[in-house]
Parts: sequence; structure tokens; C-alpha cells
Amino acid sequence: MNSSPKLAVVIVNYRTASMVVDCLAALAVSGTVPDNTGVVVVDGASGDDSCEIIATAIQRNGWSDRVGFLPLSVNGGFAYGNNRGLEHAIARFGRPDYVLFLNPDTVPRAGGLAPLVAFMDASPRAGIAGSRLEDPDETQQACAFRFPSPINEFESQIRFGPMTRLFQRWRVVREFSKEPIAVDWVSGASMIVRMQVIDEIGVMDEDFFLYYEELDFCRRAAQRGWECWHVPQSRVVHLVGQSTGVTLRHGKRPRRPPYWFESRRRYYAKHHGRLYAAGADLAWIGGQFLWQVRQWIQRRPVTDPPYLLSDFLRHLGLPKAP
Repeated sequence: MNSSPKLAVVIVNYRTASMVVDCLAALAVSGTVPDNTGVVVVDGASGDDSCEIIATAIQRNGWSDRVGFLPLSVNGGFAYGNNRGLEHAIARFGRPDYVLFLNPDTVPRAGGLAPLVAFMDASPRAGIAGSRLEDPDETQQACAFRFPSPINEFESQIRFGPMTRLFQRWRVVREFSKEPIAVDWVSGASMIVRMQVIDEIGVMDEDFFLYYEELDFCRRAAQRGWECWHVPQSRVVHLVGQSTGVTLRHGKRPRRPPYWFESRRRYYAKHHGRLYAAGADLAWIGGQFLWQVRQWIQRRPVTDPPYLLSDFLRHLGLPKAP
């Protein structure tokens, strides 16, 4: 590249090499990203054939001039991988105006990321923005949110229509919109960040191994006065849960891993303190318990991960306060 890129894209892989290659192919479609975009794929010590597959695809498809590959010796988590990827992108391609953090289980639609960049160019107070995430059949996914609180923790677990209507204004998931809307935070599956924001608040918190790191980042940006937006004109297919298995929506769901509970508790302790965190825990437990009672009375099929409530109780004291 002859000049610093407007956009750097960072993709963190962990044993999802074939999906990464599909994502890179989508990024290569003309008009999807600015012409001088630099892309870095980070491998988080996958321990399988990911490095060979990705490196071969980059070489075979002629992407080497604008796609860098960074294999790591340790799996430090999602934030760790993204931070190393951004460092590598700046060192190789130069400092960008924006960085786009993109999940490996995403496939941008043709031209699907250009509106995100255009929105940031036109909105100087927008520090962060997220794409519309959708299924392959164009069904929209939840991708724009309110900050969590005890009220919406309870509502999200009880899953009871009257409660949902009562707490509508506090629900974590925002209403779908056809136009850009200001939100509290967006999904990290396709999240663009102005480099000035990183200059002011720092990079992602590497003490979050996986989950809640984008929520923490958006909260820190909001505390410095930066706006966060959902831009539905930017369209990205998200193969939900394929990269981690944690958020699968179909088939048997796996047991929730310890790092999910640790990240959740760390977020609350970091931003609200132990007392507020305890209130959020009690709200979550109350909603989940009432939901399980209702499932038993109505003989509903169990859709949550196995042992979810008992695992939640077991991990209550897992993280230390930051």
C-alpha cells in the first residue's frame, strides 16, 4: 500500500479456518470495503490446520498485498487477539482512520461494509458503529442493545409476555430500525471503531477472555462522550455461534463455559461495583428460576444450555474485582 488505509479489518480465528477464508473472499468483492483497506487475520493458537489453510488461501487467491496473517503462540482470548491484530495492522499497513473488528463466522454482503465507513465519515461524534447482522435468508438478528441492568436481567430470563411489555423500555435488545439509530452498544461481530476513540480510552480489556469485551469497550467510550450507532444499511451475514458454539440457536446447546460467567461478573464489578453486581445476579437468578418453574408446569421443552442455573450459582464468586 502506498498510503495509510482508511480502514483496517481484524479477524480473530480459533479453529474456524474455512469460515475465515469465506469471510476474506467476501471482503475481496469490489465495493465492500475501501480499496486500500488492510486486513489482518490472527490465529489464536488453534492447534489444528488453521494456519496452513488460511496462509495457503491468502497466497493462492492473490490477497497477500492487502491481507496479513499473524499466528499467535498462545490463545489469550478475543480481546487479546484483536489487540495484537490491530498492532500488526498498524505496523504493516500504517495507522488507519478506523478499525473494523469482524468475527470469523461472518460473511459481509457485497458492498455491505461501505455504508459503515460512510456513516463514520459523516458522523464525527460517532466513535463506534455496528452492522445489521442477519441470517443467510436475510432474517435480522439482535445486534443493537441497551446497557444491562437488574431490570433487563430479570426480563431476559423470565421470558413472560406481560413482563416483556412492562419492561419494554429497559429491554437489552433494541427494537429493529431501518435507519441508523444511537444505541448503548453493538455486537462485536461487526463493529467499527474510530482510532481516536482507542487513543482516548485504550484498546479492548484483555482481562475479558471472551464475551462482554465489546460491551465494556462501548461503555468506556460512552463515559468519554462518544456515540455508538447501529447502521442497518451495513449488512453482514452472521452464522451465529459457529465460531464458539456458545450461542448456537439450533440443535443441542453446549454447557455454558466458565469464561462466560467470569466475563459477566467482571463487567458488573468493573462498572457498577459489588452491590450492583449482586442485585443483577439476584435479578437473573429470580427470572431464570421462575422460567424453569413455568417450563416444568407447562411441560415446555428445555432450550437453555444444560445446568445453566446451577452453573450460574456455582460461578457467582469466580472473578476478582478489578
